[in-house]
Amino acid sequence: MKRIVFALAILASIQVANAQTVKSAESAAKKVESAKAATQNEKKAVNPATWIKLGQSYIDAYNVVQGNGYPGAQEAELAILLEGVKPASTEEVTIQNTAYTVQHYETCDYYLSNGRIVMMVTTKPAVEDPLGNSLEAFKKAADLDKAGKKTKDISAAIGIIHDKYSGEAVNAYQFGNYEESSKYFEAAYETSMVEPYAQIDTNSIYNAGLTAFIGGNYDRAKVFFEKCVETKYYGEEGDVYARLAAIAEKNGDKELSVKYLEDGFVNYPKSQSILIGLINYYTTSEGSTDRLFELLDVAKANEPNNASLWYVEGNIRLKMDPPQVEKAFEAYDHCAEIDPGYEYGHIGKGIYLYNYAVEIQEKASNEMDDNKYAALVEEYDKTLKASIVAFEKSYEVTKDNEIKLTVAEYIKNACFRFRSDPEYQAKYEKYEAIVASGK
Repeated sequence: MKRIVFALAILASIQVANAQTVKSAESAAKKVESAKAATQNEKKAVNPATWIKLGQSYIDAYNVVQGNGYPGAQEAELAILLEGVKPASTEEVTIQNTAYTVQHYETCDYYLSNGRIVMMVTTKPAVEDPLGNSLEAFKKAADLDKAGKKTKDISAAIGIIHDKYSGEAVNAYQFGNYEESSKYFEAAYETSMVEPYAQIDTNSIYNAGLTAFIGGNYDRAKVFFEKCVETKYYGEEGDVYARLAAIAEKNGDKELSVKYLEDGFVNYPKSQSILIGLINYYTTSEGSTDRLFELLDVAKANEPNNASLWYVEGNIRLKMDPPQVEKAFEAYDHCAEIDPGYEYGHIGKGIYLYNYAVEIQEKASNEMDDNKYAALVEEYDKTLKASIVAFEKSYEVTKDNEIKLTVAEYIKNACFRFRSDPEYQAKYEKYEAIVASGK
């Protein structure tokens, strides 16, 4: 009997909590209506404070339905944050390959991962379009505030609206709703431009384009990526150029596509997305691959002491068909001549030799002729030992512990082949210990 009463008591508390949430939303809606009514009064309508109050009432209406939770809050905190309010129901869902625990409240859902709130999604808004209406109210307040007495308050409020739009954009992205996410990022960008806040949000411009691109709306993506170029924001490693090139390619304009890639390469010669796009273009078109090296020479002229540019050249030469191995190794070796502490030239050489040794091994395993097999084994051993030399040089000069561990793994694996030799057995044990210790 006590068990049933206990269950009913829990149900009652949930109903009361939900009623409180709904009541708060209803109260917020009434405050919006009251603030709107004040703007209809001729005397009050010319006062910036009247519109500020309306704008704030919309923000409050947006906030109230989501309760006191916040992204990052631990599940254990919610009992305190929500003042005893409990979810009406809970379920486990998987979205975009990510598992969430969803707590359903009367007016919103909390999505938790690893015991923390990741997303807060309004399911029953208190008023229609609270962020858009709030922004319009603050715009009106700014127009009326000729003396600038309320500039700080108005700017801060617009910043809050911008952040709310950004949050909605991220939520939509996590749900895989890229069209909606793009629109919210656009709203965040447009909000950031509103006076007196007026802080151009290049991140939102880029994300509006990126989410449109991921969603397959290439015309929309192009608009925002071109705006990125106008504002001199090119994304990580010139990603904007690569995206614009891909869009031009999809539209059948190869000339424009390669122009984007070339412009991007001059500014971001280490960008893999740009580099691969150029390699694909020049190795599949009627044009000469010499153009690649002309572009690289421009980058080298701009930064003659940048060892990474010779590393890029080595990578290009190895990706060509057939690979230009000797010239690639010359480029990798030149890295160390420019900067003895630069590890990637040695790494590039080591990885190529290691992978080539694996190819030889596979070829030998399928060879039935004894003499040919013996020749392949000899070549395999020589190549694998050469990779060890290159890797050990990179291990000596690098200061990055993660790189050391990766290189140590390669050396350990290569030395395993020659462990009957005391020299290589000692190396195997040394690098095995390093890998095992993680340092």
